[in-house]
Amino acid sequence: MGGNSPCASCKLLRRRCAKDCIFAPYFPSDDPHKFAIVHKVFGASNVSKTLQELPLQQRADAVSSLVYEANARIRDPVYGCVGAISYLQNQVSQLQMQLAVAQAEIVCIQMQQDPIMVAANPQMVLGQADDDDQAFLLQNQCFNFANNNSSSSAYVNIHESLKRESIFGDIVS
Repeated sequence: MGGNSPCASCKLLRRRCAKDCIFAPYFPSDDPHKFAIVHKVFGASNVSKTLQELPLQQRADAVSSLVYEANARIRDPVYGCVGAISYLQNQVSQLQMQLAVAQAEIVCIQMQQDPIMVAANPQMVLGQADDDDQAFLLQNQCFNFANNNSSSSAYVNIHESLKRESIFGDIVS
């Protein structure tokens, strides 16, 4: 920084902030916590080497990523960012499952209201399903829903049948 106040890294490391300090543009003195976390996780030397290897236009994004990863590593020392990503992927999978169950319940209700139209063209209601087995399974579950007239048992039946295959085509237990 070279001015009156040293950057956050030079302040934390207790050294003089040179005019060409690599940390100064990315770790201002008014946000010392940002560099402290990055330093604690990655070390000042490693961060300095990383920034020096990058082109000038990519350094700000790299610092932003380092800060995010350091914060994630502080929160979850074992998994870090991977833990957050995994959590979000699981949440997306659960929401997709809930959506599929809700769509199946809609089909079941439609079949209760107009079973002749649905029986004549099940692909229309199933959203152009390309797999006859899945169409049959859903129809079977909907008829169970109509016969049982209990949404909780139908929910469990539909949920269990949909749980067997994930969106990627692999079998989920």
